[in-house]
Amino acid sequence: MNYNKVILAGNLTRDPETKGLPSGATVAAFSIAINRRWKDANGQQKEEVCFVDCAAFGKTAEAIQQYLHKGNGVLVEGRLRQDHWETQGGEKRNKLSVVAESVQFIGGGEHAENKPAEARQPTPKAPPKDDDIPF
Repeated sequence: MNYNKVILAGNLTRDPETKGLPSGATVAAFSIAINRRWKDANGQQKEEVCFVDCAAFGKTAEAIQQYLHKGNGVLVEGRLRQDHWETQGGEKRNKLSVVAESVQFIGGGEHAENKPAEARQPTPKAPPKDDDIPF
């Protein structure tokens, strides 16, 4: 059983960057912004944004390359990947990202009618606000 699973909804922060791999497969790198809004103890509206780097491969990458652009809404389902490396100065670094196994295009947008039927997805209901959760 695979316990490494994430589902994220957000908007692309930039146009996806694609390249071919030596195997002939395509990889698409993209980043999404995920907004969270809530009210603090004083009733003030607050907002935070989380930026998440993602990568998709194969047919998914090709569809992303063809149909997605900066600002488009996406629902990404995939797994977390942590990369480790060392800088030239000897400092250890790591980065957490998402390997997308499924990407659904959400929202309309000016080019929605040009998407193939499998790419057109209804906009999901907004998740409940933190103060709407009964526990």
